[in-house]
Amino acid sequence: MDDGRISRHGSSTKLWLAGGWLLLALLAAIFAPLVAPQDPLAQDLMLERLPPFWMNGAEPGYWLGTDSLGRDLLSRLIFGGRIAFIVAFAAAIAACLVGSTLGLIAGYFGGWADRIISRIVDIWMAFPPVLFAILLVAVLGTGLSSVIIAIAVIDWTRFCRVIRAEAMGQSRMDYVENARIAGYGRIGIMLREVLPNVVPSIVALLSLEMGIAVIVEAILSFVNLSISTDDPTWGGIIAEGRLSIHQAWWVLVFPLITLILTVLSFSQFGEALRARFDPVLR
Repeated sequence: MDDGRISRHGSSTKLWLAGGWLLLALLAAIFAPLVAPQDPLAQDLMLERLPPFWMNGAEPGYWLGTDSLGRDLLSRLIFGGRIAFIVAFAAAIAACLVGSTLGLIAGYFGGWADRIISRIVDIWMAFPPVLFAILLVAVLGTGLSSVIIAIAVIDWTRFCRVIRAEAMGQSRMDYVENARIAGYGRIGIMLREVLPNVVPSIVALLSLEMGIAVIVEAILSFVNLSISTDDPTWGGIIAEGRLSIHQAWWVLVFPLITLILTVLSFSQFGEALRARFDPVLR
């Protein structure tokens, strides 16, 4: 088996494994009221800190145990996935649209457009991203829309820098020169010739950004700067579990595992898609 076949086999494996977990988590989040075994907000101090189903003292129906208020952990993780995926898709798509558009313009047209956009990116990236997100949410106020706006405002630069470099390289290719000779306008060449060839990079970045958005939302909810309602979030559950790690380790461990698996799956899924659809890597 040659290196190319090994690479394709590896990318297919990553694609199926990562995609399988994301699909499972997404479906669970969408159909949370149907698949969650308990009400995620229901409290019962008689059931506080119940262990997972395989440990002594577990109760039927509470598969991953309960927290210090007797709330079912599995149900809270499933409903918390709703917030995570809403933020992931909305914030990543917004950042992608802004950053990719500016990066494509800067990389293809160059000149003064490139200089202005590049200086804005340099200034923007001088701010620590997590602290910048916390500051933006503090100014905008807590809430789902504020979290989405904060992440999009911060991370559009990631798309801009990468797509700028990709567009700059593609604009020097022979097919672009042939399109110019054929009489296509600059905007037409950018949209019809350059853009399709940077789409694999955009897809990989978009998937990676979704994972980053999940992490940022978890950080904000960990410090109580995410949604202002009682709805469960993965970061909020982790914050609760940190306080009772010695009495109920599962309240901290299971949301951490869920968060890590989701973020890694987004990253691997994007890389696998790029390897499959990028003509240079195939």
